Parts: sequence; C-alpha cells; structure tokens
Amino acid sequence: MTDATAATPPRGQGSVLVALLRRPRSAFGLIVILTMVGAAVFAPWLMPYDPNDQMFDGLSLEGAPLPPSSEFWLGTDLLGRDLFSRLILGAQTSLIIGVLANGIAVLLGATVGITAGYFGGWIGGILMRFTDLMMAFPALLLAIVLAAIFKPSLLIVAMVIAMVNWVQMARVIYTETRSLAQREFIEVQRAMGSSTFRILGRHILPHLVYSIIVFGTLGISTTVLLEATLSYLGVGVQPPTPSWGNIIYENQTYFANAPWLVFFPGLAIVLLALAFNLLGDALRDTLDPRLKGRH
Repeated sequence: MTDATAATPPRGQGSVLVALLRRPRSAFGLIVILTMVGAAVFAPWLMPYDPNDQMFDGLSLEGAPLPPSSEFWLGTDLLGRDLFSRLILGAQTSLIIGVLANGIAVLLGATVGITAGYFGGWIGGILMRFTDLMMAFPALLLAIVLAAIFKPSLLIVAMVIAMVNWVQMARVIYTETRSLAQREFIEVQRAMGSSTFRILGRHILPHLVYSIIVFGTLGISTTVLLEATLSYLGVGVQPPTPSWGNIIYENQTYFANAPWLVFFPGLAIVLLALAFNLLGDALRDTLDPRLKGRH
C-alpha cells in the first residue's frame, strides 16, 4: 500500500446520507437541523404575526405576558409580541450568523493550518505561535471585548465569533498537514518539480476535506452557543432584530411568572447546538473514524 493510499481517509459503504439516516442520533440531528432551516427559509409564510407588532390583546388586563394558547401558540412576551413568530425569525438570525461565522472561521483556520503545516520553518513557527497566543485568551472574554469595541450588527457579530473560533481548526489542520507533508508521495511530487500550488491542491487538500467537513459541522454548534451568549449579555445582535439570546435577555425578569419566555428560546438553542454536535460526530465516524475523540 502506498503512502498516498494510506493517507486517504476510509470511505463508508453506500452514500453518506444513508449512513447518517441509519444512526438514530444523527437522524434526529438531521431532522432538527432541516426543521430549523426550513423555518428560517420560510419564515415570512410561517409567522402568524409580525414579530415586532406589539398587540393590544397580547397582554393580560394586568399588563402581563399571555401564556401559550390556541391564539398565541407559545405565548407572548413582555411587550405583547407573539413569541412563536419571534422564535422563527430568531432562527434566521442564529443560522445566518452560525453559518457565516463558522464559514469564515473554517476558511481562516484551514488556511493558517495548511500554510504552517506545509511550509514549516519560521513561517510555520510564527503562524502557530500566533495561534497559541489566540488560544490562550478565553474565547468568551475576547468575543465580549471585540463586540464591545465595534458597533454590533449581524456581520460584526459573525466576524467577532469567527475571530475567536478559527484557532481549533488551525491546530487540527496544521497537525494533519505536517504529517502529510513528510510522506514519501509528497517528496516524490517535489522531486518531479510539481509546483507548491499543485501539491497543495491535488495531493494534500483532498486528504483534509473530511476533517474540514467534520470540524466545520461541529463548529456550528459552538458558534450558535456563542452568538446566543453574546446576545444575552447585550453585546450581540441588538433589538428589535430578534435572536434567541436577546429574547431570553429581554424577558429574563419575567422568568418566575412567565417561564415560557425563557424556556422556549433556551430549548431552541440547546436543540440546534445538540443537533449539529450529533451530526458532526456521525460524520466523523462515517467519513473518517481516525478522527474519533479529537474534537
């Protein structure tokens, strides 16, 4: 068996989708993700009310939020707005930030990891010392500082989260690239005069695709949780744009008397993060079992 063959991640039998659907946990994760994505995409048609409409009949005679009912499926918030409609629009916000921030983090982390791992030397040393420096800072604290410096918006929040989430990807890809760069089939390509871009594009990157997919999927759950945390702390997505985190932040004072205002958005956050974790674990085991236990 050649080095090139040995380096190729084993492929699961049959399609990846069939393999995922055969696993109860990953099937559950896929259902949750598809449900959330569907709700976000078709939000304008699924929302029974305008999510920012402060309805006169959305509060009790005492001015308190209304509990779940046939009229307001998940109840209303402290301003009389329909919670179900706000959660659906919040799914849009969380998924947009989650995918955008994680996409940037994956691109940045993979670029740094591949560059440092392939070239090594002083280039790799500088890049990985910078990565270690970034990893030394608590991610949440760094994100709060960055979010406080810049005016919060969807794009800024996504960029802030990406700036603190790329380091794990960089470390994983660096380790794998470093190992691949020392294999005999790479040395043969160098001896044959293949360009750096050809070696990276045709002989190294294909062996990293599975790792990037797996850790990219797992990273979305971290991104969703971090976005919700920042919004809850008031430095993430700002009202009136709803996100699951700022819905909890706005209604936390009513937790004792109207627990649905915190329970339902909290449940949405947990379900989406759990779903991406379950899917990422299943992808790891299906695409490349060698990655098991490395996240």
